[in-house]
Amino acid sequence: MGEGTMFSPGDKAPNDGTYIEDGVNSFHMGIQNPKKVTLNKGQRFPDTSNHERKWKRMGH
Repeated sequence: MGEGTMFSPGDKAPNDGTYIEDGVNSFHMGIQNPKKVTLNKGQRFPDTSNHERKWKRMGH
């Protein structure tokens, strides 16, 4: 999978790692205090703070 891949709540994590909330508009707005979650491969992503957010892997 390429960088910038976004995951929705309920999706399965493709790899072990730490994932952070990212918003559709975050490139110009930024997110204050985004949620972070550490998942193992195959675990499902939890809900985000609001419906416009997705999960993205940290550390790319």
